[in-house]
Amino acid sequence: MRIEVDDLTRPEVLDLLREHLANMHELSPPEQVFALDVTKLRAPDITFWTVWDGGALLGCGALKELGPAHGEVKSMRTPKALRRRGAGRAVLAQIVDEACRRGYERLSLETGSHPAFGAAHALYRSVGFSDCGPFGSYRENENSVFMSLRLSPGAA
Repeated sequence: MRIEVDDLTRPEVLDLLREHLANMHELSPPEQVFALDVTKLRAPDITFWTVWDGGALLGCGALKELGPAHGEVKSMRTPKALRRRGAGRAVLAQIVDEACRRGYERLSLETGSHPAFGAAHALYRSVGFSDCGPFGSYRENENSVFMSLRLSPGAA
């Protein structure tokens, strides 16, 4: 398994992001879908990684800088047919390590409240994320779960 910074141009990556957005719209009302499309993921304040096993795309994830001490996990996804191989945990570890390298004190995320997000909640909690209130421009709503992880800057 290898993790690499991705430029969001490969067809398989674009397909995975389309799958991600479509699934988010299946599970949440449109005004409560906070997943980013490929254009927004190309913003300069976002680093996007992909996870590969040979030529097979196993997953992706991104880190958005919210401020000098705060980052946000975005676009965590593994293809439905390739789950349970450790790609989500691997890319999340990459994101946490990078946040520590950048000196962030906190890493936050927004995910869905639908039961289909249960595995994601379990993954985030297993590495130390805990529930918190809305952050950044988010507002409290019944379709979102907000989580945060306190970091030790430079610990990576």
